[in-house]
Amino acid sequence: MFRHVMRWSLPLAFAAVLGVGAAMAATSISRGGGTVRLVQNSKYGGILVSSSGLTLYRFTADKKGKSNCNATCARDWRALTVKKGTKPTAGSGVKAGMLGTMKRSNALQVTYGGYGLYTFSGDRGSGQVNGEGVDGEWYVVNAAGALVKHPVAKGSGAGSTTTATTTTKTGWG
Repeated sequence: MFRHVMRWSLPLAFAAVLGVGAAMAATSISRGGGTVRLVQNSKYGGILVSSSGLTLYRFTADKKGKSNCNATCARDWRALTVKKGTKPTAGSGVKAGMLGTMKRSNALQVTYGGYGLYTFSGDRGSGQVNGEGVDGEWYVVNAAGALVKHPVAKGSGAGSTTTATTTTKTGWG
């Protein structure tokens, strides 16, 4: 009886381990359909989101055309990707000329202004911005492609508002 149980349980356990490994590998990329939209966020103003409404972030350690988010980083920060031969689509409020792709080891990552876009594993639904400012390296992105590093401050007087502080230099980050 014991041999019979072991004969079936070992292959099942092995298959389960392989399945978990495949699932972990799949979570390092985020296929968002390749559409990038602009939405108004009450805290950060107009920010980029994926087609599913997840907030898109930029990593300050990335270089133009090169991602530096790999291994452990890629588990929490999923690259927004498209299938080979597919181009990302500009949704409402997004500048189509700023969208592009760059090669990663396992996919084509969507870029905006030449820099990779990512979703954060801590954002479970649309409208969440839990990755903003993490480790001083991850920030939401506005329609100009700039990092939004501070919340939009709302004044107390009628029509009195201050826009978000952004970084617009050529080497962003």
